[in-house]
Amino acid sequence: METSIEQILEEALKALDDASDVESVKALSVRYLGRKGAVTLFLRSISQMPPEKRAAMGKRANDVKNTIDKALKDTLRRFETAQTDLEARIDVTLPGRPFPLGSLHPISRVTMEICDIFVRLGFDIVEGPEVESDWYNFEALNMPVGHPARGEWDTLFVDHVPPGGEPGTTVLRTHTSPVQIRTMLDSEPPIYIVAPGRVFRRDTPDSTHMPVFHQIEGLLVDEGVTFGHLKATLETFLHALFSDEVDVRLRPGYFPFTEPSAEVDISCIFCDKKGCGVCSGSGWIEILGAGMVDPRVFEAVGFDSDRYTGFAFGLGLDRVAMLVYGIPDLRQLFAGDQRLTRQFA
Repeated sequence: METSIEQILEEALKALDDASDVESVKALSVRYLGRKGAVTLFLRSISQMPPEKRAAMGKRANDVKNTIDKALKDTLRRFETAQTDLEARIDVTLPGRPFPLGSLHPISRVTMEICDIFVRLGFDIVEGPEVESDWYNFEALNMPVGHPARGEWDTLFVDHVPPGGEPGTTVLRTHTSPVQIRTMLDSEPPIYIVAPGRVFRRDTPDSTHMPVFHQIEGLLVDEGVTFGHLKATLETFLHALFSDEVDVRLRPGYFPFTEPSAEVDISCIFCDKKGCGVCSGSGWIEILGAGMVDPRVFEAVGFDSDRYTGFAFGLGLDRVAMLVYGIPDLRQLFAGDQRLTRQFA
């Protein structure tokens, strides 16, 4: 039994040496001197010892109890003194130093603002995969194999193509238009959606081109939809994004998946149509492409083109971010330089 009380003392003193704060010292006090503590239980067990040993064991146990109690108080006092010294050196009532906060990237800001405008117009936000099949990316959008428009996208193929072999069937999507196809296959009209996302093309990085960039597509399909609805929707959107003072014009254009098609320009927001470097002296900035959904696209997804009509449009989010925030070089948006993003915190 004498060895046992000595072991308790040794363990208690070692535990106190390892204590790291006031709370851990208080826990040790309960562990060794509490009602069910190791020393307390040992003292209760003395009555079961032979009568000739009880006095000596009782005296030794009380000495150990006093030793542990003194060590506990000394350790607790040391921690409390250290805390008092720290508070004397530091005014804990002062506000803490602020941590540097991140900020939304200009492209994220523009994407959220554009989506918010279209949500207010009654559109839903949808997304789709970045790795697409050839059918979704081209064929269902009226660009079958051999169609000359495919060359304008300069596609990045995912599956292996042997030298001199046929193009692959899995691609990194070249536009967000495949989301329109997926939505029409999964839904019945009326459909009102916008689809933001990353797209990929085989471009050499320069001030206006990147191999990875961002687009947002819009699609509306319903009964009785006309080109006038398209024009009114785009004017409402562009006035909300830029200003009511911005003029909007539509020029004839060509896209395989819309007919008729239009290129949409806005009056230069930098020079008010007087001519500057941004608009190349023309007073106008090309902002997006649009048109009425081609009946062949409806045929690919099983929609009755005699009953339904619709329009689609798409614009580059990176280009819009450059215009809105006055960023001269597209590469700055992808450089990861926090000095750029902090300007928009």
